[in-house]
Amino acid sequence: MAEHPSRRLALVEPVNLNKVRKAKARAEKEQRAQENRIKHGRTKAEKARDKMQVKQQKDAIDQNKRDD
Repeated sequence: MAEHPSRRLALVEPVNLNKVRKAKARAEKEQRAQENRIKHGRTKAEKARDKMQVKQQKDAIDQNKRDD
């Protein structure tokens, strides 16, 4: 007599709940970090561009100063 497929119990690998919990926490932390990068972060190129603009402005002011 053949068993009905739905009545057969399947054996599964045991799961370490600590590893699952930690993996979930890491994924959530990475997601939050990604959101913060988008919300608050600037790329290295943007920072360099702004720094260069400030330097050029200071140089332009220094060149146009009058010596009395």
